[in-house]
Amino acid sequence: MNITFVVAMMAEAQPFIDNFGVKEVPDFFDPLPSKLYHARLGRATDLYVVLNGQQHGSDLIGCESASVATQAAIQKLHPDLVINSGTCGAFKSNGADIARVYLGNAVMFHDRRVPGDDEWGTQALGNYDVWSGTEALAKKLDLPMGKVTTGSSLDMQPCDLQIIKENKGELKDMEGAAVAFVCSLYHVPVLLVKSVTDLCDSSAETYDEFKRNLARASEELCKVNVRIIEELLQ
Repeated sequence: MNITFVVAMMAEAQPFIDNFGVKEVPDFFDPLPSKLYHARLGRATDLYVVLNGQQHGSDLIGCESASVATQAAIQKLHPDLVINSGTCGAFKSNGADIARVYLGNAVMFHDRRVPGDDEWGTQALGNYDVWSGTEALAKKLDLPMGKVTTGSSLDMQPCDLQIIKENKGELKDMEGAAVAFVCSLYHVPVLLVKSVTDLCDSSAETYDEFKRNLARASEELCKVNVRIIEELLQ
């Protein structure tokens, strides 16, 4: 089995990398900035962690970088399952708490507005399928589920919030739908694992809250990812 994690930021991936002792494979995606880490689990499972990489001295975040990394990973690694692991915003009004980890039971874009045509509008929102085993896994591990909505900005404009509410979005990120879009093109199942760094309906500044909670959310994300791998190996 080939399990491939696609992760935007090193801070999100580092606890997981340390836990499984995956080793970097230098220049695997050259000339792309994406980074590859690999470990062999038992006799039949390859575990890969793919990072978007860096540019201008910082981690590449957002839809474009996630799409590039996911396509490169699928073409070169041929995964059986892609897991998009990362942090997200969520809504206190929906019962979310900082560092709570969710599995995505649906995924879409919330900032691609194409009014006036139902077909183009439907394509813009996406609403991509997630791995068919998601619900059973969530029940087995006693994890909450939520709909992931993706946009290219950390902040949230009123028009974004309107689309999120209209589509019952619960977890707001910057990569999930982009990863799922590429997986849909290649018919590769995708699982979304998201840990909350900030509450979209709180009075705190999003970036400040994100920075303050990133380390804690990433640690909790790692714990869940470890449990997921253990379950997949059974």
